Amino acid sequence: MLRFSMLRIGLVSVFVLVLAQPVHAAPWADAMFDDLTKDFGAVPHGTVAMHPFRLVNKTGATLHISSVRVSCGCTSASAMQTSVAPGKDGVIMAQMDTRRFYGTKSVTIYVQFDQPQFEEVRLSVQANSRDDISYSPESINFGKIYRGTAATAQMNISFLAGSATRILDSNCDSNYLTSSFNEIRRESGEVVYQISAKIRADAPVGKWYSDVWVKTNNPAIPKLRVPLSIEIEPALTVSPSNVVMGQIKAGNPFDRKVIVRGAQPFRITKVDGADEQVRVQEDDDEAKLVHVLTVTLSPAAPGALSRTLRVHTDLEAGGEVTFNAQAQVVP
Repeated sequence: MLRFSMLRIGLVSVFVLVLAQPVHAAPWADAMFDDLTKDFGAVPHGTVAMHPFRLVNKTGATLHISSVRVSCGCTSASAMQTSVAPGKDGVIMAQMDTRRFYGTKSVTIYVQFDQPQFEEVRLSVQANSRDDISYSPESINFGKIYRGTAATAQMNISFLAGSATRILDSNCDSNYLTSSFNEIRRESGEVVYQISAKIRADAPVGKWYSDVWVKTNNPAIPKLRVPLSIEIEPALTVSPSNVVMGQIKAGNPFDRKVIVRGAQPFRITKVDGADEQVRVQEDDDEAKLVHVLTVTLSPAAPGALSRTLRVHTDLEAGGEVTFNAQAQVVP
């Protein structure tokens, strides 16, 4: 009886030790994520810090996210796409509400997969919620700009406790951004700095987020994260981008209009992809915001006719746009 009891105690002890060990996801699961941790640094109390954890499905099969849960109510997380095809990417969006805590807080996000096999990945976010700093506005927001525009946006950081705090340096997560800082006011109990960010003219089209990191001489807040958002629209757009002419007869020319719009006046310098069966004629060679192109299909024989046409302009950045022209030629 004693041997049985000792054996049971031993098995229980081993089981407890196994449970006490940290659980790690399989290498294939962790490797899908660009990063597994995000430290927001010091942030003003009351702001919501957001971070997209990007993943790429490298499994060769459809990836399915069955659940996303968090270890603290101060943080929420969700999968922007629950099913991710092979080779495609997805995002787990994390939001940390600093109104729910003071000081440093670390939260674990559990991302569970049930396809192509069961696995769980642990992500973590951390922030230092402080009431002695404030942002005005809460982020650097460029709003909407056109590609090719070297835009600048600013915000202010106020240090509310003491006047000894100084900003020593600032840098950006993205190579498309540069940052600078300037002290604009220093008085008893408050120091105010302006943080500026400038976007390069060749930044890619799309809506994206980045961070500006500010380094200070204050050991309590050695670094500050300033969130940044921007939406870059194409310098040129074409409508329609896919010119479908349906069925047309061989030997009978068929026309369709295509409109090319720019963020600023431009000239069309050439169009690649045209030939004897597909011709493109522009309305004139003046510099203007909108150009109307006439696409003429002159099919010589029955069959599928398809061309990709590239319009070149004199715009320095984003000065090219493509569209497709296609038809089914019948006798």
